[in-house]
Amino acid sequence: HGCVGSTPADAPAAEKIKITISVMKRPSRASSPNVLPSLPSLPGAGESGKSTIVKQMRILHVNGFNSEEKKQKILDIRKNVKDAIVTIVSAMSTLIPPVPLANPENQFRMDYIKSIAPLSDFDYTQEFFEHAKKLWDDEGVKACFERSNEYQLIDCAQYFLERIDSVSMDDYTPTDQDLLRCRVLTSGIFETRFQVDKVNFHMFDVGGQRDERRKWIQCFNDVTAIIFVVACSSYNMVIREDNNTNRLRESLDLFKSIWNNRWLRTISIILFLNKQDMLAEKVLAGKSKIEDYFPEYAHYTVPEDATPDAGEDPKVTRAKFFIRDEFLRISTASGDGRHYCYPHFTCAVDTENIRRVFNDCRDIIQRMHLRQYELL
Repeated sequence: HGCVGSTPADAPAAEKIKITISVMKRPSRASSPNVLPSLPSLPGAGESGKSTIVKQMRILHVNGFNSEEKKQKILDIRKNVKDAIVTIVSAMSTLIPPVPLANPENQFRMDYIKSIAPLSDFDYTQEFFEHAKKLWDDEGVKACFERSNEYQLIDCAQYFLERIDSVSMDDYTPTDQDLLRCRVLTSGIFETRFQVDKVNFHMFDVGGQRDERRKWIQCFNDVTAIIFVVACSSYNMVIREDNNTNRLRESLDLFKSIWNNRWLRTISIILFLNKQDMLAEKVLAGKSKIEDYFPEYAHYTVPEDATPDAGEDPKVTRAKFFIRDEFLRISTASGDGRHYCYPHFTCAVDTENIRRVFNDCRDIIQRMHLRQYELL
């Protein structure tokens, strides 16, 4: 997929967006600015792409992943294949209306997949991969996959199910793209350190599910910037925790609580409007209409200064700017000029897109960092 670049928040445009986040304690004078690293934290709701962004930083700035680390991910990737096929075939009977298999001869494969579903340590045999592949080729299974917003399915399901042939090989070595796509639930707080142009960065990746969030605030001590990640394609999905709350509304609420947090009123937010590739796909497929979930979309017009990507369908442009503006409504409502919101359209699995966006962000972060020390 070609991914949507980051156009809207170039400096002049960003200046117009007067926006807002006080930090618990100001950095002490003792730690001089070129020693103290910039510390972007990465909050965002569950499955928005935070860990993928951190992995990209490793690929771009920390020599990537060595072959040992790649081998360690094989099991996680195979588990993604299992979770994906188990989830889809299990949903076929629970959806309303239910979805039958297109080929009844695949029933025994379905029974097999359901029987292995609860097994936690499972040997990934050729038999398993064979059944998973044949089921994925079944039109009924595909039809159920098309309705995946009605149940909880990992984003990388299609990516790995289409690659069963390579994933199942004895000498399989994951590619960088495989590692970026691989989904492992983030629990707790992971830190990645890297250096770009002699500036040290620490990135904290914090779990997005609700019960992880109370651990966040300890990450925000001394941060220079917060990178907030949102999955734009989640406008028609509900969160894992209650199967009821709309995922995009949950992200908006979370953004609002960080933006208006009394400890964070001087911390700017870099907003990663992520999963632009999947958003475009959904909008163009036309099955899930944004206005069915966000009625205000019906009256939305794209701002005159919006710059669409080359060759972008106007429907996609309207969708992505609508979501951007929902966040900017929050940040402009309560900004007193002490902090700003810098939005970027991103696709976390696209290394080139993230390289470009991060270069833009680096300049923003360095300016903020100097301002924190009153050097600007």
